[in-house]
Amino acid sequence: MTSEPEQHAQIGQDILAQAAIAEISSGMMVGLGTGRTAKRGIRALARRVHDEGLDITCVSTSEGSEALARSLDLPLVDFHSVERVDYFFDGADEVDRELRVLKGSGGAMTRERMVAWASERVVYMVDEHKLVPRLGTNNTLAIAIMAFGLASIRAKLRSMGLAGVCRRTINGDLFITDNGNLIIDAVLAEDENLEEIADELNRIPGVIDHGLFLSEADEILIGREGRVERLVRQVEEV
Repeated sequence: MTSEPEQHAQIGQDILAQAAIAEISSGMMVGLGTGRTAKRGIRALARRVHDEGLDITCVSTSEGSEALARSLDLPLVDFHSVERVDYFFDGADEVDRELRVLKGSGGAMTRERMVAWASERVVYMVDEHKLVPRLGTNNTLAIAIMAFGLASIRAKLRSMGLAGVCRRTINGDLFITDNGNLIIDAVLAEDENLEEIADELNRIPGVIDHGLFLSEADEILIGREGRVERLVRQVEEV
């Protein structure tokens, strides 16, 4: 039997998911994120499609999200044939009030960033405990790399102060992403300049992607006690 706190948490999660998909309308190409929070959004979207007859098309950022979407009869196309996405919703590991986002616990950040880059509007949804004073407070930085360059890349990361370990599955096997890459989980120090780290990681051959999403978010939805707080990026006037 579900306890009262668990019921309240579930209600809050449902409200957050509903807020994340509220802007979606017929005719849209919709990007589906990856992870537990994104799955709640996918299920909520499927209910809207069923109940309201929404005519949308979806692209997925992982094999897991694709399998869930197909099981819910959401119409999917391969992203390789899609030029632009109208609306993309996803979860996150951490966010701050500058709309910077830390991702990577699900290992899908490469595809997530590609879909975010191609999207007109990008919305992340998180529970309130994921709003932090600095990225890296409670989570490590995920760095996806080609196995071919493992030793040399790890040496470079150590020189940057990003010592980390190769992610493994619960069975002890190396974690392999949908794209066939390894992930190094590195600790972010409190005084790190996130923009400089992201720029340097982007220049290392063999680093495929990382979990610093510093400018992708147009809006962040924060679920807290049955309501949703919105952080919206301000558009600079030209």
